Amino acid sequence: MSDIIHLLPDSVANQIAAGEVIQRPASVVKELVENAIDAGATTINVLITDAGKTALQVIDDGKGMSETDARLAFERHATSKISTAADLFALRTMGFRGEALASIAAVAQVELKTRQEKEELGVRIEIAGSRVESQEVVSCPKGSSFSVKNLFFNIPVRRKFLKSNTTELSNILTEFERIVLVHPDIAFTLHSNDSEMFNLPITSLRQRIVAVFGKKLNQQLLSVEVETTLVKISGYVGKPESARKKSANQYFFVNGRYMRHPYFYRAVTDAYEHLIPTGEQVPFFLYFDVDPANIDVNIHPTKTEIKFENEQAIWQILSAAVKEALGKFNAVPSIDFDTEGMPDIPVFEQNRPIEPPKVHVDTNYNPFKSEKPSYTRSKVDWEELYSGLERTATVCPPSLMPDEETIGAENTVESIPAQTSLYATDSIERGTLHLQYKGRYILTSVKSGLMIIDQHRAHVRVLFDRYMQQIKQKQSASQGVLFPEILQLPASEAAVLQDIMEDLYDIGFDLSNLGGGSYAINGIPSDIEGLNPVELVRNMLHTAIEKGSDVKEEVQSTLSLTLARAAAIVYGQVLSTEEMTCLVDNLFACTMPNYTPDGKTILSTIREEEIDKLFR
Repeated sequence: MSDIIHLLPDSVANQIAAGEVIQRPASVVKELVENAIDAGATTINVLITDAGKTALQVIDDGKGMSETDARLAFERHATSKISTAADLFALRTMGFRGEALASIAAVAQVELKTRQEKEELGVRIEIAGSRVESQEVVSCPKGSSFSVKNLFFNIPVRRKFLKSNTTELSNILTEFERIVLVHPDIAFTLHSNDSEMFNLPITSLRQRIVAVFGKKLNQQLLSVEVETTLVKISGYVGKPESARKKSANQYFFVNGRYMRHPYFYRAVTDAYEHLIPTGEQVPFFLYFDVDPANIDVNIHPTKTEIKFENEQAIWQILSAAVKEALGKFNAVPSIDFDTEGMPDIPVFEQNRPIEPPKVHVDTNYNPFKSEKPSYTRSKVDWEELYSGLERTATVCPPSLMPDEETIGAENTVESIPAQTSLYATDSIERGTLHLQYKGRYILTSVKSGLMIIDQHRAHVRVLFDRYMQQIKQKQSASQGVLFPEILQLPASEAAVLQDIMEDLYDIGFDLSNLGGGSYAINGIPSDIEGLNPVELVRNMLHTAIEKGSDVKEEVQSTLSLTLARAAAIVYGQVLSTEEMTCLVDNLFACTMPNYTPDGKTILSTIREEEIDKLFR
């Protein structure tokens, strides 16, 4: 029997490794920029074309490489960061495995130009699919320049599953932000399709945070600083008023490396208990400095999951540090012992005679004696005053009023009598009055029993269908605002906003780009009065980012559902009989009245037989 086990060729092994290390263009940017940082660069420039699918380039002014090092750097497990296994417990660099360049070269066309400071000439190497195509001596600036073209050109399946340019660019900007936030001592620039998106000079940490996320954040940050034998924690946390429902800027860094840590996240959120509404998030930028021997960063290919040796003790230190920052800036409620304005308490004198309090009584006051008013009431005949007005039509409130397209052009809301419904007459009994139960459900009698309708979900379904129809027919009703609201976004979110701008306009939003990640909200949909337009647009944007929707119809559905949830009547809102009738009519005019767009039940029926059993 012949042998069946054999060693994989290096090219195949590199492609398998690339599947773990290089998942998308953002992974390439991350690895190359981290290598530039380890090379001691003070200026790093990132150039992107077509979200990195066509080309991306990272240029640094670091120490560069010799001709031999440049060639060896593309071999698997070739690294200058570690020499022995013991070095893994004293890591202070970003990369260390020696897989990044080999993985990139296995799935792309790579060109490297590099020169050391003391050398007059540098070296240029071209590699495609792990094969060295050329190597020559060239004249180039000090440092290194990596150019990566046609990512996944030899793996069509991987390239096919890349997301849209907007999504991939957003991922690149997210990785870029994580790096620049921890290295304010390095100047960064980033260009996408020849358009400058970041130009960050060397500055302080707080100024770097403000440069990335906007000046508004500067007024919302509280300083955190604590140093113990186990850990040193520094950075900033947001004030309670900076809390958001979604996608607050939350970052943990350990020894200059971004990390995710749900356990430490709980320590921060516990400090804000009773200070912010449930479900909301506050921004924070927290930096841990720990002895490398007490952490393990080698547990995940992306090195974002890090294991701590003293997690419980660090949790308590972190929680105390955040609470101290909140208390120092009076963010935590405290008892006020200031006695200014309070009456003086007399001092007790032992020899002073005690006198009983005197009560003054008005003996002429008679509570049973009534006096005639000095005016006479005028008698008004209300029936005569309102005579001639018809009482047949039931008018829906504006917030519950459907579009003509929703119920048919021949049936307007005002023409629907109070005793008539748009839904099937064989299921709802004529003349039925609706009853609201605990501000949450609408009860109505049907032929088969008792129908219970969730009022909020019903209104979500009605509004969702309306917004989707407005987008498709481009017949949105926009209402201009007297004072435009300003929306400030980081570059990663601004890139996605440009992609959904047309859909926002079709819903009824009017936004104008002010530059620098700032947008003015000049108009809003006509039926969302009372809602915060800035938070509404931000929530729709974050939902689109989380869904990762590349199909236009999915994006439109996501925006419509987010807006419908925000504009729908809330639980606890008391509805009049006319409002309940209008809502039920509009619900059954929808194509799918039984379920919300995300599949939640809107109505349920208790059959008459089940009700009869309760009284037997």
